[in-house]
Amino acid sequence: DDDDDDDDISSQKIRYKVDDRANYSGGWKYNHWEQKGVPLRFEIGPRDLEARSVICVRRVDGQKTTLKLEQIANEVPRLLEDAQRTMFAKAKAERDAKLVQVTEWKDFVPALDDNCLVLTPWCDPADQQAEEDVKEQSKTEALRLAGLDAEDARTATSLAAKTLCVPDDQPTQLPDGKTTCFFTGKPATCWCLWGRSY
Repeated sequence: DDDDDDDDISSQKIRYKVDDRANYSGGWKYNHWEQKGVPLRFEIGPRDLEARSVICVRRVDGQKTTLKLEQIANEVPRLLEDAQRTMFAKAKAERDAKLVQVTEWKDFVPALDDNCLVLTPWCDPADQQAEEDVKEQSKTEALRLAGLDAEDARTATSLAAKTLCVPDDQPTQLPDGKTTCFFTGKPATCWCLWGRSY
């Protein structure tokens, strides 16, 4: 009877693992699987078996739902899709909150210091020398603002800015010759996204 439920879940191409280890407490197992990133956890005890139900807990927000055993195969795909939508919306909102537009150099390094992604008007994505100059000058200015002489050689991160991409979706059109590059002062050809490696 319960094997039928397993077959229904398997037919949905959903991977699952039954953690029936008796030498660990429920709390330990919950934490173990949460740390591994498992998106849904199903709790089932003797009373749940009698009622032919399980408690489903979403990792993304801790939301608990009681499901009948016969509902699992149909509900799990929906719950997984909903968890994905929730995580994506949260990540996008957090990213958007840290995405700023800067048109002048004086605002560039402070925005990076606030852990922001910085969108700037840029002269030419093919201008490697200008990009290297931005890296060097942003590093120098960040060190000065932090009151440091040099970066700590033991850290894997750098205070230097780097280009991340030229977004396909440009935030605004650049009027020909009217918008200048935030660094070189040349006419801007696109908006460029900058950040730091962490």
